[in-house]
Amino acid sequence: MRIVMFGYQTWGHRTLSALIASGHEVVLVVTHPRSEHAYEKIWNDSVADLAAENGIPVVIRNRPDAGLLEQLRAVVPDLIVANNWRTYIPEEIWSLPAHGTLNVHDSLLPAYAGFSPLIWALINGEPEVGVTAHMMNETLDAGPVVVQRSVPVGPRDTTTDLFHKTLDLIEPILLESLETIAAGRTDFTPQDRSGASFFHKRSDEDSRIDWTWSAAELDRLVRALSDPYPNAYCYYKGERLRITGAQVSTEHYGGTPGRIFYREGDGVVIVAGANARTGRANGLRVVRVRTDDGVDHLATDFFTTMGGYLTSHP
Repeated sequence: MRIVMFGYQTWGHRTLSALIASGHEVVLVVTHPRSEHAYEKIWNDSVADLAAENGIPVVIRNRPDAGLLEQLRAVVPDLIVANNWRTYIPEEIWSLPAHGTLNVHDSLLPAYAGFSPLIWALINGEPEVGVTAHMMNETLDAGPVVVQRSVPVGPRDTTTDLFHKTLDLIEPILLESLETIAAGRTDFTPQDRSGASFFHKRSDEDSRIDWTWSAAELDRLVRALSDPYPNAYCYYKGERLRITGAQVSTEHYGGTPGRIFYREGDGVVIVAGANARTGRANGLRVVRVRTDDGVDHLATDFFTTMGGYLTSHP
């Protein structure tokens, strides 16, 4: 098949690598320009560079336009494959190829459509994550499923761990999907829209710690925002403090959420949870913190005395 690839960052890079190895003809690659957005500077292997190294024409766009549509018509693709394309693809483009457009998305659709699915899934305590290859239609991430695979979320996994686990699913899922489509099959599995959820792009506000969350939820938030992602943060004495390592406390602690309360094992327990006043809630045992100058500290060294509060705002 003659294939056009739309993609960006490491997800797009891995997809293009698989397409080049597949034996199909990649006739054009469309990618975004480099970005300074915090989340788009992470996992930013260049799709444009890989295409150029393999003699594939490259078009760089923030979003499709009339000129791109004419270029697509000129190369007469049998299929478009998209992965991590960050803006809307209009129907006149996704419906152009004879076989339509295959989108590769790093969630178990219909859940976690949209942006940053691995982060949101880990925050929400999902037992598994995965990758879905589906045919594009008029609703974002809602078309029928061609191939879907999952991996379990380990008890101490970070989003970085889940990124690597799911990245390794892209090539086998894509190759199976291409074989199915090239064989002329169209009996794909419709998504059950009753289980659909859709998430927005993350911003700085989404990393702010709310100490009324339970310790288990805060533990997942810290792991979801592991390096190299923008870390979960709060404020201590008016200065931003990033929490880079934490676990749920062994014991229960009572009081006001955010109180710097007690040394436990290798960390310092912060009172957490909307029901912390009952004394029946676990706290968050903070193990590592990072100050705004980028210096990492053990919590037991940083909090030299107990008392005071970590707050959500200065």
